[in-house]
Amino acid sequence: MTRRGAVGLLGAFGVGVVMLATGARAGAEPPPGSAERGRVTFTAKACARCHVPRTQAGVGPALETLRRPQGVFELAGRLWNHAPAMFTVLSQEGLPWPRIGVGEMADLMAYLEADVMLDPTPDLFKGQLALIRKGCLKCHRLRGEGARIAPDLATQHASYESAVAWATRMWEHTPAMAAKAMEVGVLYPRFTEDEMLNLVGFLRSSAR
Repeated sequence: MTRRGAVGLLGAFGVGVVMLATGARAGAEPPPGSAERGRVTFTAKACARCHVPRTQAGVGPALETLRRPQGVFELAGRLWNHAPAMFTVLSQEGLPWPRIGVGEMADLMAYLEADVMLDPTPDLFKGQLALIRKGCLKCHRLRGEGARIAPDLATQHASYESAVAWATRMWEHTPAMAAKAMEVGVLYPRFTEDEMLNLVGFLRSSAR
């Protein structure tokens, strides 16, 4: 991208939010999840095969590491970071990627103790910077600025309606994205602290 194009992008989207697509209506929040249903889903989706209590030997992070008070977008970022390693393990074992619907994701988030009240207000400027620094525009574009490998993020309005919607779409998207990133030589982006929250906040406002 040219310097002029980058400046134009930053100026045009200074009010800026992330990249999903569910069927949620504008402004609609999914029903609250059930921690008990989430516990059942955690087992049914075979998450419990790798994520076990610290007193047991497991392949993935201990259950106590996953299940703790946390923001919903904090959890979404952790799921994003975890997807490539999980995809590798499942592929080695010949297991399919688990499909998780919106209702199931809401239940899992409740079981893992994610709470929207624990997320701070998104910083849209930091979200705007994350969009560029994480290399999102090497595959996606935003209102025409960027690459054309993946959809324009400004068109994914329904994807940004809630953390549950974002996490659900992200879960579907990351295995293919990780493979595509490797194919085109783009590093798979990692998110820490409030980076995911800020990015989604920027994309949400820029998609309006």
